Amino acid sequence: MAMREVVCAGPFVRIYDPGAGEPEAWYINDHTIVQDADGRWHLFGITHPEPANPFDETEFAHATADELLGPWTKQPSALQVDPDYGETHLWAPFVIAAYERYYMFYAGGGADRTAAAINVATSTDLFTWTRRQSGPLFYDGYDARDPMVARVGDQWVMYYCATSDPTGGNHVVAYRTSTDLVHWGDRHIAYTDPTTGTEAGNTESPFVVQQDGWWYLFVGPRPDYVGTDVFRSDNPFCFHIGGKVGHIAAHAAELVHDDLRWWITHAGWGQGGVYLASLTFPPPRDPNVGKVVPR
Repeated sequence: MAMREVVCAGPFVRIYDPGAGEPEAWYINDHTIVQDADGRWHLFGITHPEPANPFDETEFAHATADELLGPWTKQPSALQVDPDYGETHLWAPFVIAAYERYYMFYAGGGADRTAAAINVATSTDLFTWTRRQSGPLFYDGYDARDPMVARVGDQWVMYYCATSDPTGGNHVVAYRTSTDLVHWGDRHIAYTDPTTGTEAGNTESPFVVQQDGWWYLFVGPRPDYVGTDVFRSDNPFCFHIGGKVGHIAAHAAELVHDDLRWWITHAGWGQGGVYLASLTFPPPRDPNVGKVVPR
């Protein structure tokens, strides 16, 4: 049976080029966009001069804009790698506002790729960031990375990509839960991909949102570098390969809502910056279907 394309994106428009005004081209890979209390938008992301060199990605780009579509202004780096903290690189920041501050979750790596660190830093102004003094939130493998945090019921849920076994196996979207964004429970699996391996896989950049009674999981690259697949479920903790309901030509896709509509982003190595497109979900479903299943 053919896939029903129910989640679609409009044309992508470049909103930010990190290489503008620089003597060489730069890229932004996994990134996040958040709006502050005054309505200004902030973009944070992996950045490095072209060509790609992921294990030399040691700072997070920061740019600001009054409007989501720009113009965007480059700011000083938001965070730089701290070897004394055990970090070997800085990957995939995700920022949310909670408890009168901002939390930046990110992958800090480490010497052992089967026990990679997921870290957090906090800020009150989105410019100055302080790492959690007691160290990483938790470790996981292989190269556990790309954290994304959502509110599900009365708890926080962190989705991230990993492998079924720390030394390899199926590429998965793992998740952990928390009541305070600092203490996280045991690992569970929200989605298992048929592909296997260790390093980069099809479950990178997980992003989960609820819309009109359904839960949607965005992951990629699938099947190519510029490709994000969308899966739908009535349970935020259980997605299946058969639930695919869309494909979008985007890499490291993030979803952004501006109180009027949903948007989806695209960025990555050799892509020339960060792009934005409108995102369309299907019509609402029965409100009595799709309630959260507690664990």
